[in-house]
Amino acid sequence: MKFFLSKSFIAWYFILPAFVIHLLVVATPSVLSLALCLTDWNGFGKINYVGFENFIELFDDRYFKKAVKHNIIWTVIFLTVPISLALTCAYLLTGIKKGQLIYRLVFFFPYMLASIISCQIWKYIVHPLHGIVAWFSKKGFDIDPVSPFTMKETSLYAVAFVDGWHFWGFLVVIYITGMYQVDNSLYEAADIEGATKFQKFRYITLPMIRPIFIFTLMIIIIWSIPTFDYPWILTQGGPAYSSEVLATNLYSHAFERFNVGYSSAIGTLMFLYVIIIVGIFGILRKLGWEI
Repeated sequence: MKFFLSKSFIAWYFILPAFVIHLLVVATPSVLSLALCLTDWNGFGKINYVGFENFIELFDDRYFKKAVKHNIIWTVIFLTVPISLALTCAYLLTGIKKGQLIYRLVFFFPYMLASIISCQIWKYIVHPLHGIVAWFSKKGFDIDPVSPFTMKETSLYAVAFVDGWHFWGFLVVIYITGMYQVDNSLYEAADIEGATKFQKFRYITLPMIRPIFIFTLMIIIIWSIPTFDYPWILTQGGPAYSSEVLATNLYSHAFERFNVGYSSAIGTLMFLYVIIIVGIFGILRKLGWEI
């Protein structure tokens, strides 16, 4: 009885519910997905083993290739625009003495919004009839009142912009936290040497926050592959697959076409990608990189 009331065992009372939920909701479906990727199951009927036919078909599927291309574009966008803006903004905010908490809240506020709310805000802003852009167009401004989410040429970039608007405040807060850990004496020494703000940022700030910077690169590379909510809510991968990404492609195969085996193959490739990326960063850490 004493064993079940010991501190080490009591901890399991708190861990066990979350562990069981994770086992049922995440771990078990993941294992089943690895098995189903080798079948042609439609979610209802008999399960037939087809080997690697799903994977062979994937690499001949032009819509899958298009989704991969869009995920690569998405990753490149998030590795450049939000990070550059967040680094610049965080560095400028560290020089503000009064009202910095307010600025932090303003930048972090979009990240606190649910994705459905963020999407509805931007849908309203660019609505061709009732949105803010349409209002400016009616007032005589030379603005074409067409939603970028409905145009093939701009849909992917418009969705990425909305997700970036939501995400970059998170990066700002992370970078500010890292910058405040930098020893102020380094900046004082740089001031004595006559260093400019850019030089201090380049030769002091960036090297000192390198572990945090690499960490954000890693999470962006990983999060960019299973991204689903913003593309699905805003465009559902359209128009004409112009904003289709791997996660929306997987969803449409699984829950609209009921091609569970095929969608499991897509999920398996996405899982392998994440494992490879984590493995690469793990190797870099063993080689001495600070991550």
